[in-house]
Amino acid sequence: MSTSDIPAALQKALSPVVAAEGLYLERVRLGGHQRKQVVTVVVDLPDGPGAVDSDQLADVSRAVSARMDEVDDLLPGAYELEVTTPGVSRPLTERRHFRRAEGRLVTVQTQEGSVRGRIITADDDGLQVQPEPERSKPGKGQNRRPEPMLLPWEAVRRGKVEVEFKRAGHGG
Repeated sequence: MSTSDIPAALQKALSPVVAAEGLYLERVRLGGHQRKQVVTVVVDLPDGPGAVDSDQLADVSRAVSARMDEVDDLLPGAYELEVTTPGVSRPLTERRHFRRAEGRLVTVQTQEGSVRGRIITADDDGLQVQPEPERSKPGKGQNRRPEPMLLPWEAVRRGKVEVEFKRAGHGG
């Protein structure tokens, strides 16, 4: 088996194990060098908002490790196993990614430009986004909250979750 085929073979072998733990196998990557490869297994919730907690990550790590021991012929030699989640830096490229980001502040690239706002819903019609209000200059009146907008999937190219250290209305 060529080195380029290994991630796909591992993905096929590990998908059912990850699914049995109630998670989704996002991807398998090989890195490192020939003497000690690093196998990175990226898992996520199957859909909708929320996060993979540390107990889920520990459980799926054990299950993946056990499965890797069973299919050791797919990856000859020593390797280091890393089981992780995509994190906030993952680009939003699939509908599932946008559904996972419901309630989050995002920047969405569309065919016409970009929109920065909070995802209200991501359904069959597209993304419903509450754009951020434009900041007015001091003394020039109140910030006006724009109307929510529907971005049809055909217009959406990709998105990015914006890291928030203090979310309005949530203290801190």
